[in-house]
Amino acid sequence: MRRDNVFGEFLQARRARVRPGEVGIEAHGRRRVPGLRRDELARLAGVSVQYLTRLEQGVDGNPSTQVVDALATALRLDPDSAAHLRSLAAPPSQPHEPSEARAEVQHLLDSWGSTPAYVRDRWFDVLMANKAAMVLAPMYHPGRNLVRDVFCDPATRRLFPDWPDIAAQTVAALRAAADPRDPRTAALVEDLQANEEFRALWARHDVRPSRDEIKRFDHPDAGRLTLRRQTLTVAGAEDQVIIVYQAEPGSSSADALARLL
Repeated sequence: MRRDNVFGEFLQARRARVRPGEVGIEAHGRRRVPGLRRDELARLAGVSVQYLTRLEQGVDGNPSTQVVDALATALRLDPDSAAHLRSLAAPPSQPHEPSEARAEVQHLLDSWGSTPAYVRDRWFDVLMANKAAMVLAPMYHPGRNLVRDVFCDPATRRLFPDWPDIAAQTVAALRAAADPRDPRTAALVEDLQANEEFRALWARHDVRPSRDEIKRFDHPDAGRLTLRRQTLTVAGAEDQVIIVYQAEPGSSSADALARLL
């Protein structure tokens, strides 16, 4: 993965996904590109074709806030993707140093008993977990990387009946959490480029932070589990989040979790 033109690569990928009719452009005859042509995006954003070409090729790396916002609007980006585009337009920050996993956070996870919970960082490395999380899935053991496991571990693939959705969400969440120009992020992505499914999803440039939602598991011992995932921030550690899975009280999933422990 190139780290010197992430802004231009994002523009090109998202331009290819906007259909002319979605932005009021009539498409006549055969088109050589699947989405907008460069001149069409330039016109919609109010910039010259020459300037947009320089942006996409990485020749000009300092677009103004007004230009970035105009491009986000023209590309019909949602708030998460627009925020990501703005971050790519800014100078890269210094490489992040992982925050220390604090003992008091582990004590909090352990106090939740049968509620699976773990802590991951911006690179999706699992830093700590309680027993319930580790029983729920081997991928939640400290030292594992969630992205690698989703794409490279057959047991993890079998764990999720909705694996294609989980895979797409994982890649979109990685883009939202980690700067692709960061050396550690670039190394992770480069390592996973050998996986065809990851490579295809990464090339889409989807951006979606981890959010509270329902996830389904096919556990080898407990069977089908339906759990609500919640994401909590760790105070004083901006690169860490707590992921908590909760079963509906009195549900078969709650009973199954209790039996696992």
